[in-house]
Amino acid sequence: MLTGSIVALVTPLTKHGNIDYNELEELVNFHVESGTDAIVAVGTTGESTTLSHEEHIDVVAAIVELADGRIKVIGGNGSNSTSEAVQLTEKMTHFGVDGFLNVTPYYNKPSVEGLIAHFAACAEASDKPQILYNVPGRTALDMPPEVVERLAEIDNVIGIKEATGDVTRVEELKRRCGNQFILLSGDDPTACEFMLRGGHGVISVSANVVPTQMKALVDAATRGEREKAEKIDAELRELNDALFIESNPIPVKWALALMGKCSANYRLPLTPPSEDSQLVIERALEKLHLLK
Repeated sequence: MLTGSIVALVTPLTKHGNIDYNELEELVNFHVESGTDAIVAVGTTGESTTLSHEEHIDVVAAIVELADGRIKVIGGNGSNSTSEAVQLTEKMTHFGVDGFLNVTPYYNKPSVEGLIAHFAACAEASDKPQILYNVPGRTALDMPPEVVERLAEIDNVIGIKEATGDVTRVEELKRRCGNQFILLSGDDPTACEFMLRGGHGVISVSANVVPTQMKALVDAATRGEREKAEKIDAELRELNDALFIESNPIPVKWALALMGKCSANYRLPLTPPSEDSQLVIERALEKLHLLK
């Protein structure tokens, strides 16, 4: 099952902008040792939009190899071009990913029928499980529960990463899609309540920084232990806010650099955070005793 505490892993880069595979290995080992349930490789947080398709595939392949069966790996296979998404799906299927995370086609804003045809084509390209990804703040396209219900009829469409921050969708998605359809929060600030209402886990940016605490939060919330879950959530609230003070993954990479886990290198148009944002991120890490 692709549930639990799932990290949306950053993609480390060298100062020259190349993939840093040494740091990538360290990050994968960090999450294995911390008890993270799965890794999303080359999603939004992994800077999928700034990597070439060849790099995208190479990084996912490297993470699968580095994981070596110790942790599940979900490959990001989204694109606003159906043919490109299908190509990514076909190529990544062959080297052992455990499933895919497929974002709604961004920018071109397809009709409902176009949206369904897009995901159906990706699902047909592989027998691996497909998780839908709804993030209207980035794609300018919301995928409402009635559309998700239709897509859930596809055999290997097994769940959704719901990143609207609207926790009331949990109940409706359960009603429409059934209890076996996996519901994952894609919004760290509201993930605790999402899971307490019946969600099965989170695909988390904050888990890059606090994997052990995020695992504990997910375990408590999915067991319905509200008091324990809310206590952990309150401890992470300032960090969750700080990691979204600028566009993801700018703040989380900066945080990891301060922790000595990853160099703060980006590809344009992403740039380092402003000085004010740097202070906010540093203060949040300091409160959690995470500074190196």
